[in-house]
Amino acid sequence: MRPADSRPSRRAFLGATGTVTAVGLSAGCQSSSAPPDRDDAPAPTPPVSPTGRYQAGITLPQPAQRNLLAVVADIADTGSVRPLLAGLGEAIRTLTAGTGARLMGLEPGDLTVTIGVGPRLVREVDPALPGAKDLPRFSREQIASRARGGDLLIQICADDALLIPIVAAALLEQAGDRIRERWRQSGVRGANVPVARGRAAPRNLFGFVDGIVGPHTRAEQERDLWLSGPDPVAGGTLAVLRRMELDLPRFAKLSVAEQEAVFGRRRASGVPLSGGTIASGPDLGAKTPDGRYLVPADAHARRAHATAVGVGLMLRRSYSIDAPAPGLLFMSFQNDIRTFTNTLTRMDNSDALLEFTTTTASATFLILPGFDEEHPLGSRLFR
Repeated sequence: MRPADSRPSRRAFLGATGTVTAVGLSAGCQSSSAPPDRDDAPAPTPPVSPTGRYQAGITLPQPAQRNLLAVVADIADTGSVRPLLAGLGEAIRTLTAGTGARLMGLEPGDLTVTIGVGPRLVREVDPALPGAKDLPRFSREQIASRARGGDLLIQICADDALLIPIVAAALLEQAGDRIRERWRQSGVRGANVPVARGRAAPRNLFGFVDGIVGPHTRAEQERDLWLSGPDPVAGGTLAVLRRMELDLPRFAKLSVAEQEAVFGRRRASGVPLSGGTIASGPDLGAKTPDGRYLVPADAHARRAHATAVGVGLMLRRSYSIDAPAPGLLFMSFQNDIRTFTNTLTRMDNSDALLEFTTTTASATFLILPGFDEEHPLGSRLFR
């Protein structure tokens, strides 16, 4: 088990995002000293509004931005939750509008900040509300106490990697000593692979397309993603974060066919082993002439299939990581926590992919409903 994460200084916090920042810096290097042709300059990145029925950073933008930083913290005084959230919401509106001096003159572009609160805070409002339950423990976990749970999630996403540490520093300063950081994780998304019209998904460190299946249509999202009803969480959703180390050397020793059997999809194309297109759902009943399942019994595509589990769809915005070890920050959003817990319970029994993973951090949060100038962030839940 890894030692508990210590509380970092702001300087250490900024340094922790150096890997992501370096990616952005290296991407901007040019082999020629000649100035770029203004006609070839990229068009400005469209902004993503932080206000509305839902928070940004979940279904919007599409595809998800290249860079992410997730900060998980505790709140020292639960009596300060309402003003803390309201202040964060106002800071988010200022930063995403590009009017804050803390942006150092950078354009906000597609910057999004998404805020969630942990089960302890939800239970204090009403233990019957969605988001009031902690995640159970599962197999293949090596999680230090400070890397499990938390009261507050700050998710920062942007295509421009330079924005990530700048925005993080501004929001942490806004929160001040009212929060105490538990753990944090930066990550990047691989190159996007087209899945369907207007939809793409990235590759992960195993080389496979990640996050193909999900509630992508408006009807699917209303059914499986967003919380509904007149209660104070309507327009929110439930997030699960799991930081996982991946055993890349052992997986790389498998043949391509063996790797594909683990996932249940073709590595190059993302197409299910049962055939079709990358957007096709796997045909779990398809068999070879000698009676073997085309999608193996222990393949990830079968063990995690929503129909086989008997749950709704989960939306994934996962990111690859290289520290503290190569792996994945798995992030799923759903309106019923059983969508995740029942799926992972079934995977625990017999999923070939889990043999190559170790979970080192875990948390769940109620992503607060959307907000605007008249309705501050969190004001519907914390009255």
